[in-house]
Amino acid sequence: MTRKGYAKEIDANPFEMEEGFKDVEEEERFFGPSDGVGDKMQDIDEDGIAQTAPEGDDIESVKSELECLRKQSADDREQLLRVSAEFENYKKRSQRHMEDFKKYANEALLKELLTVVDNLERAISSSGGISSGSPDSCIVEGVEMTLKEIMRVLEKFYVTPIDALGKPFDPAFHEAVMREETTQYPENTVCNVLQKGYMIHDRLLRPAMVSVAAG
Repeated sequence: MTRKGYAKEIDANPFEMEEGFKDVEEEERFFGPSDGVGDKMQDIDEDGIAQTAPEGDDIESVKSELECLRKQSADDREQLLRVSAEFENYKKRSQRHMEDFKKYANEALLKELLTVVDNLERAISSSGGISSGSPDSCIVEGVEMTLKEIMRVLEKFYVTPIDALGKPFDPAFHEAVMREETTQYPENTVCNVLQKGYMIHDRLLRPAMVSVAAG
């Protein structure tokens, strides 16, 4: 009986199918060796595309590629964090520079005004012999008012005088002009202020010119 004829016979009597194929030797006797057709069918997916298991070299290649991708991902993440940190530092530096610019933008102009303040203070000091009722007293009062107004403007821009008299000599804020023998102040103490010093915010605008007590 041919394979085709046997198939027709099975279709005619399906209840005999199980008995007909129970014995493998009998199946091969009718149809011949299967040639691994059943095994090959297991390697065919639902779309009818043959699927072959990867060989050992292919697995190692995939593992190596995955390891490279993991390393690249870690490197990219580290670089991203570094760039992000650098950008944050740049923002902070820019903010500090902007704040410093706002604080000290008028530093040169304010420093020039200190010369005017010095001259007004000298004028007031030299007018000590003028009586309050004399005509010149009005001039002195005008000078005092002018000095007071300029000091108000300086204070508005955070310019303040340095309190140096009687303080230990500090080269960061004081400029020593001479040393004086005196018992009124301890050694290396400012005993006389020849020219006032000034600060702008927390920065030195002009050092104070002073005399330092000698022991």
